[in-house]
Amino acid sequence: MIRYRTLLLGPIVDSNPITLQILGICSALAVTTSVTTALTMGASLTFVLMISNGTVSFIRNHLPPSVRLIVQITIVASLVIVIDQFLKAYAFEISRRLSIFVSLIVTNCLVLGRIEAFAMRNPVWPSVLDGLGNGLGYSFILFIVGGVRELLGAGSFLGYSVLNLEPLKLMLFAPSAFFILGFLVWFIRSLKPSQVERPEFHGLAPDREGGP
Repeated sequence: MIRYRTLLLGPIVDSNPITLQILGICSALAVTTSVTTALTMGASLTFVLMISNGTVSFIRNHLPPSVRLIVQITIVASLVIVIDQFLKAYAFEISRRLSIFVSLIVTNCLVLGRIEAFAMRNPVWPSVLDGLGNGLGYSFILFIVGGVRELLGAGSFLGYSVLNLEPLKLMLFAPSAFFILGFLVWFIRSLKPSQVERPEFHGLAPDREGGP
């Protein structure tokens, strides 16, 4: 039970795929102009991640190494097509706003990374929980970034006007999402210093005279 709880809740903050592993950054920058698009993208990726993790885990012992990657991508691509067609049929406006980024879930490093790192090595149920946990962690960050950008850039939240102020149109451009993500990474790592990577460069060794 403790392990299952870690799989489900750990990726939300402790091992968040965006703020700790720096995965899925492109979609986080592109689809967070509003909370609606951010949550839709998060839900889409979570669905794909859960089902693909569970499916690959179920057949992992029958996958020849020579075709492993091809089968993984085929499974993910099939699920992405289902999600893309569903959005076009039942949420066309959101599908139009998300543009090609739903289709690009196929190339999202988070999806293929969890399949290869976890689903290929673990049973079905833990793999599904791992997919759900990482999807929730991804969605959590998109929700925060989308909320801040919509609130300050349009004065609204979920499409409803909540702030009576002059919108900061700069917040609707991708660089604003980059700075918000940077602030989140700094904030979380300030609270959890264990997430800070060791520096790769320590400066030059002093010479014999004590100079740099």
